[in-house]
Amino acid sequence: MPHVLLGTLFALFSFICSIFILLHAFRRSTGTGVMVLCIPCFMFYYAFSQFEHRQKGVIVSGWLASLLMAVVLYSFGVQGLLRAPALPG
Repeated sequence: MPHVLLGTLFALFSFICSIFILLHAFRRSTGTGVMVLCIPCFMFYYAFSQFEHRQKGVIVSGWLASLLMAVVLYSFGVQGLLRAPALPG
């Protein structure tokens, strides 16, 4: 259970970082914003090639690292829940 809660916090942080990238894409053009919103691989490409911000390194690394940590912690949490012994009763 703690893995799932911590994974949720990492997913929330990843979402906040991705909002910065998404807002930048929509300010650039509506078509680019829609592509970043709808195509996950394009968001990765856009973050590294066209995203310009004072804190680009912090935002992009925070987005990717927290996304990875969320996936890992969720998988540990789900495996722990699946392997948990059934409650008597």
